[in-house]
Amino acid sequence: MAQVTGKAFDTRLFSRVMVYAKPYTSVLYKALFLTVFLAVVGVLRPYLIGKAVDEYVVANDSNGLLILTLVIVGVLFSEAFMQFYQTYYSNWLGQSVTIDLRSKVFTHITSFKLRYFDKTAIGTLVTRCISDIETIAQIFSQGLLSIMGELLKLIAVIGFMFWVSWKLTLYSLAPIPLLIFTMIVFKNAIKRAFQEVRNQVSKLNAFVQEHITGMAIVQVFNRESREKEKFRVINNDHKKAHVRSIWAYSVFFPIVEILSAVSLALLVWWGVGGVLEGEVTQGDLVMFILLIYMLFRPIRQLADRFNVLQMGMVGSERVFKILDTHEQIQDAGTLDSGIKGNIKFENVWFAYNDDDWVLKDLSFEAKEGETVAFVGATGAGKSSVVNLVNRFYEFQKGEIKIDGVPIRDFDLDYLRNEIAVVLQDVFLFSTSIAENITLQNDRIKIAEVKKAAEAVGANEFIEKLPGGYDYDVKERGGMLSVGQRQLISFIRAYVYNPKVLILDEATSSVDTESELMIQRAIDRLTENRTSIIIAHRLSTIQKADRIIVLEKGEIVEQGNHQELLKLDGHYKRLFDLQFKEELD
Repeated sequence: MAQVTGKAFDTRLFSRVMVYAKPYTSVLYKALFLTVFLAVVGVLRPYLIGKAVDEYVVANDSNGLLILTLVIVGVLFSEAFMQFYQTYYSNWLGQSVTIDLRSKVFTHITSFKLRYFDKTAIGTLVTRCISDIETIAQIFSQGLLSIMGELLKLIAVIGFMFWVSWKLTLYSLAPIPLLIFTMIVFKNAIKRAFQEVRNQVSKLNAFVQEHITGMAIVQVFNRESREKEKFRVINNDHKKAHVRSIWAYSVFFPIVEILSAVSLALLVWWGVGGVLEGEVTQGDLVMFILLIYMLFRPIRQLADRFNVLQMGMVGSERVFKILDTHEQIQDAGTLDSGIKGNIKFENVWFAYNDDDWVLKDLSFEAKEGETVAFVGATGAGKSSVVNLVNRFYEFQKGEIKIDGVPIRDFDLDYLRNEIAVVLQDVFLFSTSIAENITLQNDRIKIAEVKKAAEAVGANEFIEKLPGGYDYDVKERGGMLSVGQRQLISFIRAYVYNPKVLILDEATSSVDTESELMIQRAIDRLTENRTSIIIAHRLSTIQKADRIIVLEKGEIVEQGNHQELLKLDGHYKRLFDLQFKEELD
């Protein structure tokens, strides 16, 4: 995936982000009001302290000083109160935008066709959905509103300083041009560093996701040391990216402190003389010292806030790149009823990439209630057939019809609801058996689940588990055997009562005992419904009405089991080879 460069502030991206803040306009206005209020009120305390020095400390008026001190304390508590609500509103706004945007991104990703996931690392998508969107929340909580507040505070402080004494102000601001130059250099350096940090985070997430998912392969082939070395390199790149950002901070903040001290020194040097000559009061000098601290604190904060904003812009560009990706199957169909299950391929050509054809001029028919099996070598195109029936991928030429109607004329949701697929690699979620079967469909009751389990012969082993149907299978069903996971997938298909059933290598990874159970489940599932079976073990398809032998995307033989054996061709050779292996 292309790396994102981003801008310090991208108006186009920001306007897109603000669209998600529209439902929370009242909260945004409250946060903005409090931001402006705090910036203006910020200069009130130094003013009151300066007034206290001139009117009460110098005059030794303890009663007046006590009253003014109480006023200052009241102003302080008022500021703290307003600061609490400003922080709360801005963070609440950021999190509200986050939840809406994250929901939209996740929903958008779930609509992508499978081809997108074939070429995109899952860890990268996880980064987009989680940490990149989190940086967008910080635009509101620590970025834009904070920048506005700090800028307004700077304007208020500098304006007030000029109003009190333009000479003191000019002396105090003498180091500012050098500080502005330093900020520009820092901003550019930290922008590059943060861009690299986001890229390295994405790479790190992708690597960890992939290798934890494939940990069994890593351990089986004794790859721990080599993968550890790869991880060390990626992790080190991630560290270097962060160190570059830390280096920029470690240089910038000491410079700000030095310039702040220079500014204070110039103020004291000229201010003391001004007091002695009567040009300024002692209170003004004390007030200016406090204002200098107020002036440099926002400057330090601004540099950091601009970087937060930059991170948000980078995250926004990455997230909107996902939202602008249109990898969905076109759903222009309107038919949402009437499927009976007569499937017909007419001269279908299909390729995953360009003209590298996987299926070539494929034509066959699976009549309503008929069981059709596909066999052939790996890469012959068997799984591609079922991917096209479900419209997980789009074919390039020819036509696929169901009950005489082009498959693209059916509403996509309706079509997939009428087709159940049982895959070789069964995916179970880390929840209960019952929820893995119903997929949290409230219309499917537990009584229907148990009835389906009994029908496919799985009720007995489920009831023996702790908690029965409430048993938590953990991540990817790791607490169950391969055969048990496969049986659960059969129950899942059964309770949805589809018109068309697709079994993709459903028995290739199970032992003989489990295969017998699964074969009984297959016999029950295929009754009175159109079934397409892709089989590695030929013993599971001998009852099929028709067996189609594929080779390099083309049909080379078809017929029932006995007919194909008599042909003494491809199927016979496959059968003899497999039968010999089983005897051995």
